[in-house]
Amino acid sequence: MANDIKCPNCGHVFDVENVIAADIEQKLQEQYKEKLQQSLGKLEDEKKKLEADQVMFEEKKKKENEIFAQKLQQEKIKMEADIQDQLRKSIAGDYENQLRILQDRSAESEEKLKESRKKELDFLKKEQDLKNKEAELELELQKKLQQERTLITEQVRKQELDKNSVKDNEHNLRIRELEKQLEDQKKLADEMKRKAEQGSMQLQGEVQELALEELLRATFPFDLISEVGKGVRGADCIQTIRNNIGIECGKIIYESKRTEHFTADWIEKLKTDMLKQGAEIAVIVTKTMPRDMPQFGEKNGVYICSFSEVKSLATVLRNAMLKISESRKSQENKGDKMVALYDYLTGQEFVGNWNAIRNGFGQLRNLLQKEREDFEKNLKKKEKQIELIIQNSLHISGSIEGIAGQDSINMHLLDGSEENLLEN
Repeated sequence: MANDIKCPNCGHVFDVENVIAADIEQKLQEQYKEKLQQSLGKLEDEKKKLEADQVMFEEKKKKENEIFAQKLQQEKIKMEADIQDQLRKSIAGDYENQLRILQDRSAESEEKLKESRKKELDFLKKEQDLKNKEAELELELQKKLQQERTLITEQVRKQELDKNSVKDNEHNLRIRELEKQLEDQKKLADEMKRKAEQGSMQLQGEVQELALEELLRATFPFDLISEVGKGVRGADCIQTIRNNIGIECGKIIYESKRTEHFTADWIEKLKTDMLKQGAEIAVIVTKTMPRDMPQFGEKNGVYICSFSEVKSLATVLRNAMLKISESRKSQENKGDKMVALYDYLTGQEFVGNWNAIRNGFGQLRNLLQKEREDFEKNLKKKEKQIELIIQNSLHISGSIEGIAGQDSINMHLLDGSEENLLEN
């Protein structure tokens, strides 16, 4: 074959395409492993940065506590000095007045001390709450990082087992997908940290809403993902679906719930809001599924799923809406399209193009016929030359056998089959 190379020493035949493909595949595997190590290094750097920020936060809180304790001690010293000064000034006065003043000062000092202690307790409580929220955030980040590491390890192991079937574009697409996932997780972690520092009472719900919006934007970059205002009941965001040329094909409205119990009123509220927003499909993303729905599905005209299922469900619903939009577009102005089609088929453009195709086909057929005739002509010439060579070899062989005998020299070109070849 044209792609085979034979070794002059051992005689082994190598396939050039296989050798080049194996070399390219090895280089791609090395590039993929290098990029993977870089991604893991970036994750480790982000973790170290987060730990450094945590240390700086602890030092800042420690300094603030020390400053507060110093101010409290100074206030106590100042208060004691004021009391002593007042006592010294009124020592010559009436004993009862001195006693009353002393009691008033003592009560005032006790009240201020109680207020200071209350403020200190409130500060310590807020500080402890913040530490708890930071610990929860750190735990969530560690879980997500561990999940990403496990996912990446499994993907690398799978790619190593199936390396003979991996193509160049699959490597690049997978690398970009992993980088995109890591970037999305980083953005989500930063946003979760920001929400934790704010100390919002709706942290968990807002984090899931934000994560849902980020997931939809990352999965469908050409669609418009808009947040619904806080005053709207029963909705969080709207996905405006766009086709490959930017035309809007429909809307999907989403409501995110992260409670321990599912409420049936959510369905009717979301259906009402779906009509107000002009959406065609409504989806509830919930932590707790209804009792009669063990998995995602449709209930009373509203789709219900978990957060892990929303990506697959949104993809299916989006594709269905695109197909429906295409079907609607194909039915619009059908009569006008038939008239335009008839005008095209009877016009000069179609006739000219068809004649060009027919002429090209005729020329190609004639060329093929000429090549076939030339091939048969050359084949006949080569057959005549072979017959002439065989006849001459038989003449020489007969002459040698007549002189030296039949067993002296074997002069047959085809192991004694020349006669049969000539007969044929």
